[in-house]
Amino acid sequence: MNVIVFSKRAGTAREFNLRSPLCLSVVTSIFLLVLGGAFFAGSLVGARWAAGEPFAKLEAWGAELGRQRAELDLARRTAQEKVDALALRVGQMNAHVIRLDALGRRLASMAKLDKGEFNFDADPPQGGLEPSDGTGQVPDVPSLSGMLDRLSGQLANRERDLSTLEAVILTRELDHSVYPQGRPVTEGFISSFFGRRVDPFTGRVSFHPGVDFAGIEGSKVLAVATGVVTWAGPHAGYGNMIEVDHGNGYVTRYGHNDAVLVHVGDTVQKGQPLALLGSTGRSTGPHVHFEVMHDGQQVDPVSFINKNAGPPLAAAR
Repeated sequence: MNVIVFSKRAGTAREFNLRSPLCLSVVTSIFLLVLGGAFFAGSLVGARWAAGEPFAKLEAWGAELGRQRAELDLARRTAQEKVDALALRVGQMNAHVIRLDALGRRLASMAKLDKGEFNFDADPPQGGLEPSDGTGQVPDVPSLSGMLDRLSGQLANRERDLSTLEAVILTRELDHSVYPQGRPVTEGFISSFFGRRVDPFTGRVSFHPGVDFAGIEGSKVLAVATGVVTWAGPHAGYGNMIEVDHGNGYVTRYGHNDAVLVHVGDTVQKGQPLALLGSTGRSTGPHVHFEVMHDGQQVDPVSFINKNAGPPLAAAR
């Protein structure tokens, strides 16, 4: 194969034979030179790309690691704050239990209850089937949640005990406050007892439904129990009379008073003045006629006069 090259400047033409050794050598050299340059350029670009990719990945991994570390620190701080708050709550609950125990012991002592009935130094006796995890072993993993559960249980037990104790004390106090006991006067003596006696006006034997307390005219006549006034004023034979309903079937009467200090519907407390002692009605001198009725029947007031007397079982319930 021949290649003809024309030159405008020289105005001549030259012919080259591509099959000649010289032309083949030149063409081969040029081709190898171009191929080598391309290979070198590709290697250089590839080396630069290969050298930059790991650094980019390491940088990305470092950024991700920093972000995760920040999230871990935040989670740790949040968890610690919650643990601190729970620990503070546990301390407060424990102090509350201690105060409740002290209050319970003091109330039980004041109520003079049997020590074995309300023992605030120990958990109340309980029972039941043993819980199991399926292998016969009861798991015991101490934890803050377990402490809270135990304290909550203790609080519930103490609350139940205190509620029961409060009911016992209130019932006892109520029974004692509404149960007629004591004397209706602070001074004086019994001038006539309950039962059959010689009537001071007729001289005949008659039934006396109460007890007479002789005293100083104008002295205070006191309620022997808490109750509601159901009568306050003149009553046939009784003169100025006070009648108080104490509930549980108990009613007390105070007769022959000089003046009445309460009104019907008033709630009176034990020891409260009801009237001033006098000699109104069917009376021979200053005294108070004291009656006790239970379920509509007069009973002997002497059994109620003792200040240490307590309500009978039927009344105390």
